[in-house]
Amino acid sequence: MKLAILVAALLPSALLGCSHKGAGGSSRVPVTVAHAERRAVPFEIPATGTAEPVQTVSVQAQVTGVLTHVTFHEGDDVTAGQVLFEIDPRPFRAALEQARAVLARDQAQQQAAELDAQRYAELVKRDYVTKSDYDAKRAAADALQATLRADSAAVANAALNLEWATIRAPIAGRTGRLLVREGNLVRANSPDPLRRNRLPVFVTPSKSDTVFTEGALSFVDNSVDTTTGTVLLKAEFPNRDNALWPGEFLTVRLQLYVEDSAVVVPSQAVMNGQQGTYLFVVNQDGTARSQSVTVERTAGAYTVIAQGVRAGDDVVTDGQLRLVSGAAVEVKGVADAARELGGDK
Repeated sequence: MKLAILVAALLPSALLGCSHKGAGGSSRVPVTVAHAERRAVPFEIPATGTAEPVQTVSVQAQVTGVLTHVTFHEGDDVTAGQVLFEIDPRPFRAALEQARAVLARDQAQQQAAELDAQRYAELVKRDYVTKSDYDAKRAAADALQATLRADSAAVANAALNLEWATIRAPIAGRTGRLLVREGNLVRANSPDPLRRNRLPVFVTPSKSDTVFTEGALSFVDNSVDTTTGTVLLKAEFPNRDNALWPGEFLTVRLQLYVEDSAVVVPSQAVMNGQQGTYLFVVNQDGTARSQSVTVERTAGAYTVIAQGVRAGDDVVTDGQLRLVSGAAVEVKGVADAARELGGDK
């Protein structure tokens, strides 16, 4: 009997509690919103790449000799025509003087032979000498003329060898590792490396870095690599601050064009559900509604919306996991949408 009375006494109290919660209504969900807006949005293709120098030159000795001077340090920046090495020039200078002496001797002999030939040309007209005598003198003069041409080539070759004893930078750039030292005997064709390292292209050494180096597309290959399914593209960068190094792996963005007036929302506002892509829009009466959207693409921290949202709509960027369509919301903040698309360039 007491148990029945106790149960009867508890029921009104429980009903009263339920009635009170219904009268009070559900609490508002705190959310952060951002404004959908129109922006100029670049259309970019992300990729990975490798830095390589525009020109790579192996500086080689064209003559054999003892290295007497190295005029730079490893890693120095050099200009085109700058002296890098000097090989002992004395043997080449002596060879040049010898070639010049041979040329002078043969010039004297050729001049004498030419005078003889001219004299015999007059004598043969008067029948003082035979035609065969004249022909012999003429042949001797012509042979010495050919010898002069050979001597002149020998002088030029000796002068070139002397010039090659001074090795200059063929291009401007940064020197690599030094393979020879002063006092070494260097041989012809002994290499020493000298490295130098339109659509906009932006690169950065890492995905997290927001500082990009800007260059321009310079080459598109005409075939697909069958092993990787990719197409090779190349871009050139001024690299005045030496931020890029040969062989370095890079994060690359190729900008194809800029869409002048695209509707964008922060990417964290967009969600995927069983019915497709959607987000929550805050109505003027303080409630939220689930809105299906058509995503065109992403651009940095933003998503470009093709359909479903208009510029000026308030979209939920934080707190949407607790929302259902029609739920009352309390806007606790507005997300900062002032960042540049894709980060600072």
